[in-house]
Amino acid sequence: MPDSPAPLLVVCALGIERRALRAGTGRAEGAAGDAGPVAVLRTGMGPERAERAVARRLAEEPFHGAPVIAAGFCAGLRPEMRPGDVVVADAVRADREGAEPTGCPDNGPLLDALALLDARVHTGLLLGTDHVVRGAAGRAALRERGAVAVDMESAATLRTAAAAAGAGVGAGAAEAGTRPVAAVRVVVDAPEHELVRFGTLRGGITAYRVLSSVLPAFFEWHRHVMIPRRRT
Repeated sequence: MPDSPAPLLVVCALGIERRALRAGTGRAEGAAGDAGPVAVLRTGMGPERAERAVARRLAEEPFHGAPVIAAGFCAGLRPEMRPGDVVVADAVRADREGAEPTGCPDNGPLLDALALLDARVHTGLLLGTDHVVRGAAGRAALRERGAVAVDMESAATLRTAAAAAGAGVGAGAAEAGTRPVAAVRVVVDAPEHELVRFGTLRGGITAYRVLSSVLPAFFEWHRHVMIPRRRT
């Protein structure tokens, strides 16, 4: 008999992000996607909180081999970006000297599924900072480092998930060192559309609706990355 696949762990920072993601499932946390159950973890804002919360959750037996998606909102850095655009990271990296990137090599199913949803998608480096980015000068400096977007938690989330790969062995667990990871963020503010207050601006509402719509792409990614890891 095949083992049950590892659940999908979707990680976000804010309560409003968690509400959007749960609304997208149409079901409570623990609902099953095509490849198995899905859990939405809220970590709180900032890389340190993300690292601690993700490490704790991945130490729990059901999540030892769980694929991880860092999700939520981000600040776009390209001039052509607008609220509601989706960023699928090729890699994530903390914005500090000597930081190594964490790659996201399994994006094909995500991009295909997002195309079916008519999402406006950008790919590239997602940079992690420890502060909210404001102003044209700050955005330009980050763009010069090769980033297309920035948030505070994705780099810490995926770095922690990759480091924990293979730490536990269970049904459907990822092989050591091969935990699937991805980062999908929705642009809530951009160079030409800087957000001042989330709930009162059209851009914030648009970003919320888009984040609520992307769960089918997450389910497709989960199904794809778990197929080679099912055992008979």
